[in-house]
Amino acid sequence: MSRFMMNRRGFLSNAAAMGAIAATHSLINVSPGLAADSATIRMQLGWLPSNGLLGELVARKKGYYAEKSIELEIVPGGPNVDGVAGVAVGQSTIGQISSSPSVMLARSAGAPIKAFAAGYQKHPFAYFSRKANPIAKPQDMIGKTIAAIPTSVILLRALLAKNGISEDQVKIVNMGSDMNQLVTGQADAVCGWLTNVNALKVLGDDRVDLTLWDGGIRLYANVYYTTDDQLQNHADQLAAFVSGSARGWGYARDHQEEAVDILLESYPNLDKASELEAIGPLMKFVFNETTASEGWGGMDQANWAEQIKTYADLGQFTGPVPNVDDVYTMAILDATADVRKSVG
Repeated sequence: MSRFMMNRRGFLSNAAAMGAIAATHSLINVSPGLAADSATIRMQLGWLPSNGLLGELVARKKGYYAEKSIELEIVPGGPNVDGVAGVAVGQSTIGQISSSPSVMLARSAGAPIKAFAAGYQKHPFAYFSRKANPIAKPQDMIGKTIAAIPTSVILLRALLAKNGISEDQVKIVNMGSDMNQLVTGQADAVCGWLTNVNALKVLGDDRVDLTLWDGGIRLYANVYYTTDDQLQNHADQLAAFVSGSARGWGYARDHQEEAVDILLESYPNLDKASELEAIGPLMKFVFNETTASEGWGGMDQANWAEQIKTYADLGQFTGPVPNVDDVYTMAILDATADVRKSVG
């Protein structure tokens, strides 16, 4: 689950606070180092930089964006950064958020944003248990203690509801950022991302994975979003970004060690061995049978409609339940189909 949760009052408050900052930034800014007809796209992250940026960093290093007369500026997120509000008021051109429901919730709360590409076709979020006490399917959770990060409890609730399991049949406890409660036996399962290799090392091979996706909650991860205004007035720059990113991710998939080196050039605090170990599993979420036919970044209307229904049934929207066309658009994907499919 994304670390971002928004209600209408919170969005309006954050947007007002950022208004003065946004007034000093054009939505797409010309960089002093580029030609007059070139532009800088600011991408606001939903959290701290990680291997979820591999494709963009490769594209920037290889000149794929420069070929399209754009320059990419990456703006880190963090626990006290409301990235969605920043994009909504124009402080950044586009954003990348960890989980697709954040876009739906923000739209319901009044943010004029839409998703235009999905970085991960399947969400890597999963529940981890031990082989001696396996939770391999949702029904195995009945009577068990499940440790969940507070912001991810809604995902567990959705998983239970999807599979006809009453919430009182499962004991839900809070967890931190590690797997300690499973190691010590305080919980029968803990949760996290399959791409977080460092966190999972403590469990070793004695691990059973139940992904959110396989449990019937089919969310996108690392979703790219922007404002209605950007889509209407700067679709060409957005298409240039998607074309460059698609090529960058394709190159990273085919040249994994070089891609990790490029990642470490920008973020030397990351561990090379861990990133090399993680990149293979990560690419299975970026590229799959969907991208083979639809190309990198593809999205599906039926998937978005199902997500909206799930969250509406759980009463998660603080404002009107958004329509599918309110939360995503295929316009940029359609405009870049040839390039995206060449690396899908």
